[in-house]
Amino acid sequence: MILRRAARPLLASIFIFGGIGALRDVQGHAKAAEPLITGALDKADGLVPERVPRDPATLVRIDAAVKIGAGFALATGRVPRLAAVALLGSLVPTTLASHRFWEETDSVAKAGQQVHFLKNAGLAGGLLLAVADTAGKPSLGWRARRAAKKAGKRAERLGKKAERSRTD
Repeated sequence: MILRRAARPLLASIFIFGGIGALRDVQGHAKAAEPLITGALDKADGLVPERVPRDPATLVRIDAAVKIGAGFALATGRVPRLAAVALLGSLVPTTLASHRFWEETDSVAKAGQQVHFLKNAGLAGGLLLAVADTAGKPSLGWRARRAAKKAGKRAERLGKKAERSRTD
């Protein structure tokens, strides 16, 4: 319990801070994200509904709102698993847009981008743990398997009872 209360805000803090930073410099973040957005939209031509924004600045604002909102939700323990999923969904494109170390030609810049890329990979690992953390409660999968097993046993008992009543 205490571990979660400390770990969740620590994990969420970088996302909240990053979301605020993106809102303070929307155009800078949009410029960095534009190649990824353009490439993704070109590859998904016809698959993405027309209502989905294509403007990098708008997408940066949406991403910032997700980071801030989901970050606060994770930090405060409100729907933490859902918040972690949202942050993970935000982290992947951010990492691919901002830390493309494989495109760097300068060795110092490449090393710096690799560090940031791996830091984000570590954050993704933390978020995956947060997604899986049921806070000590049984998971939905466990509950479903248990309910199915109970239902099977009940059905078996009812079947035996029905058999006995036919033979009597």
